Amino acid sequence: MFTPAITGTGVFTPSQTITNAELVAAFNAYADKTNAENAKAIAAGEMEPLAHSSEEFILKASGIEQRYVMDKSGVLNPEVMHPLLRQRGDDEPSIMAEMALDAAKKALAQAGKTVADVDTVICAASNMERAYPALAIEIQDLLGIKGFAFDMNVACSSATFGIQAAADMVRSGSIRSALVVNPEICSGHLEWRDRDCHFIFGDVATATLIERSEDATGAYFEILSTRCATSFSNNIRNNNGYLRRSRPDGVEDRRDMQFMQNGRKVFKEVLPMVSQHIAEHMEAEGVSNTDLKRLWLHQANKTMNDFIGKKVLGRTPEAGEQPNILQDYANTSSAGSIIAFSKYSDDLSAGDLGLICSFGAGYSVGSVILRRVS
Repeated sequence: MFTPAITGTGVFTPSQTITNAELVAAFNAYADKTNAENAKAIAAGEMEPLAHSSEEFILKASGIEQRYVMDKSGVLNPEVMHPLLRQRGDDEPSIMAEMALDAAKKALAQAGKTVADVDTVICAASNMERAYPALAIEIQDLLGIKGFAFDMNVACSSATFGIQAAADMVRSGSIRSALVVNPEICSGHLEWRDRDCHFIFGDVATATLIERSEDATGAYFEILSTRCATSFSNNIRNNNGYLRRSRPDGVEDRRDMQFMQNGRKVFKEVLPMVSQHIAEHMEAEGVSNTDLKRLWLHQANKTMNDFIGKKVLGRTPEAGEQPNILQDYANTSSAGSIIAFSKYSDDLSAGDLGLICSFGAGYSVGSVILRRVS
């Protein structure tokens, strides 16, 4: 048996940003246009007018101030309200593979390793831009990695589930190392025309290199333990899929073909599940809340993170103990906790313990207990 370790991480950040002010201006223009087009139905009481959004509403509801996206032109166009990404030929790298490639190279550079040191690529993300061939295999090919690769999807928990899969393989000796990549173009499945959620998501890609601790060439994080859990729920759902055209109304512009959630139920049901999951994981490993130096949580909502942090630590987290990045990145699905870990982990000292946790649709929750080694 070998000891798995995280030896490098990388983050690809798109060049374009959308501020809350820009987003609100675009949404309100869309709302005014829609209301004008349906003025008679609204006057007859057959349709409710669309309400305006506001910067204050967004910040209070989420803690988000801006988001990075692959394309802002379509999102901010009231006639379009979704990203506009060019059609690529089959002989070109796909956009998600390109994003993952950037993050993967950064993770390898941080670890001081090359592609020759990697055996496996796991592409773990909420959405894949195609059914097959697997994006992981394309990423493997673009990097020039031998071995094998595969895709996996557990929505916002994909990264931690991918880390567990990689850690288990490293621990057993079946592989030496694995790159877990998380390319997330969340702007593609977000319904930008829905006031209740139009501000939630952003785009990013992250990568994590997991290898045998004995192969590390610098400081690293030993993976002490991983734990995953799922419980089926329809409260976060997207009904788009390859069978869409087989149904009479499948090709229509239906609301359920984009991201949907019952926010109140999610808040009420997911928070206890996550808090209990973390507590039981820590107890099983003999880790007390006073032992934890850092919590890297899924970046969905500041209020949710504050609740979980207080529940886990038994007190309000101090500055830096539970870093948030969603004010800049928004919710980036599976990549959020990895962004937080990548940006806020180098300052920990040898022996310090930390915990990565992600949670989301499924419901799903995954946690990883780490120890800093210098």
